[in-house]
Amino acid sequence: MVRRRALRSCLAAALIALSGASAQAELQVEIPRVEELPPANPYRIYLSDVAIGHIVDGRLHVIDGENMRYLGVVATAYAGQAVLSPDRKQIYVATTYYSRLSSGERTDTVDIHDAQTLTKTGEIVIPPIHAQSLHYKGTIRPSADGRWLYVLNATPAVSVTVVDLQAKKVASQVDIPGCWILLPARTVPNRFSTVCGDGTMLTVTLDAEGKPAGQQRSPKFFDPDVDPIFIHGEQDGDTYRFVSYGGDLYTAHVGGAVASFEPKWSLLTDAERRAGWRPGGYQLLAQHNASGRVFVAMHDGAKDGSHKFPAKEIWGFDLATKKRVTRAPGSNAIALAVSQGDRPRLFAYDGVKGGLVAYDASGALKLVERMDGVGETPSLMELH
Repeated sequence: MVRRRALRSCLAAALIALSGASAQAELQVEIPRVEELPPANPYRIYLSDVAIGHIVDGRLHVIDGENMRYLGVVATAYAGQAVLSPDRKQIYVATTYYSRLSSGERTDTVDIHDAQTLTKTGEIVIPPIHAQSLHYKGTIRPSADGRWLYVLNATPAVSVTVVDLQAKKVASQVDIPGCWILLPARTVPNRFSTVCGDGTMLTVTLDAEGKPAGQQRSPKFFDPDVDPIFIHGEQDGDTYRFVSYGGDLYTAHVGGAVASFEPKWSLLTDAERRAGWRPGGYQLLAQHNASGRVFVAMHDGAKDGSHKFPAKEIWGFDLATKKRVTRAPGSNAIALAVSQGDRPRLFAYDGVKGGLVAYDASGALKLVERMDGVGETPSLMELH
C-alpha cells in the first residue's frame, strides 16, 4: 500500500512538471506550403504518361535528369497531351473531361500550367474533338512565336484546332484529311506542315487572324507501301528528320509554302540489313542540333510488326558524314530525348522495366545513371 501511494505521488509530480514545461515552451506553428521546384536546367524532363490502366487520370511526370530525382506531377486527365511554350514558362495540356469521369458530357480544354510551380493558371475550352491518341511529338505544338497553339483532332476525320494564346480563344479549325502530326516552321510562325498517308507533305499557311490562307501539297517523298516512315520527327529550325521502318533517314524542310526534301540515306550497312537491324520504338529518334548528331533506337532480328520493339542498342550518327560514330546498349528504350547545349545527356525510357536511363552524349555514349519505377505507360519525353 505504501509503495502504491509513493508511486502515485511520483507520477503526479512528473505530470505537474511536464505541464509546467509545456506551458512555458509553446510548440512552433507549422504553416503548410507547397515545396518549390529548383530552377529549371536543360536536363529537366517532362515525361508524358497516358496511364492506360486508368486513362481518365493521365500524368505528366517532371524529373530532374541531372540528379535523377522526381520533382512533381501535372494531371493530364483523359488522353491528355502536353507541350512546353517556346519560352519554356508554360505547359499546355490538350485534354478531355467527362461529366461522369469516364462517360457523360464531354468537355475538351487546353489547360495552362506554370512550368516552374506546375500550378494550373487557366484553361481554354476547345471543340470536343481533340485526338484521344497516344502522345507523340506533334499531336500538340505551339508556333515559334508563341502566338498559336496547334491541336490535332480526330473524329476520325483529321483536322487542327488553331488556338489564339493571346486572346485565349479558338481562332479556327483547319481540315487536313489523310494527314497526321504537326510540324511548325521556325521562321514562319503562322505555318505548319503535316505528313500525309500518300507519302506527301501538306503545308498550311495561316493569316493574321489564325485562319487558313493557303494549303500546298509537296511531291511524294517516301513510299508508304514499300517503306513507311515513323511519324516521330526531330526539329532543327525549319528542318525535320524522320527514320523509316527499313532504316533510312529522311530530311524535310518546311519553311516554304511547299515542303522540300533532301535525298534519303541509309543508317545500315548491307551486313546490318541482312542481320535484321531496324529502328524501333515510339519516340525512337533524338537529335543534338549543335553537334549534328542523331541517336536512333535499334533492334536486330526485325520482322513485320517489330517496329515498336524496344531498343537492343542505341546508335549515334554524324549528319555531316552520314556515318555511325557511336553505339551503346539500348536499355530497352522506347523513347529517346537529348538535351541541347555543350554537355548533352541522352535520356532513354526503358519500356520493359519502367526506368529512366541517362547517357553522357558528349562523346561516345556512356551510361551514367538510372532511375527505376518512373511512370506506367509513358511514350514521350520533352526536355526543358
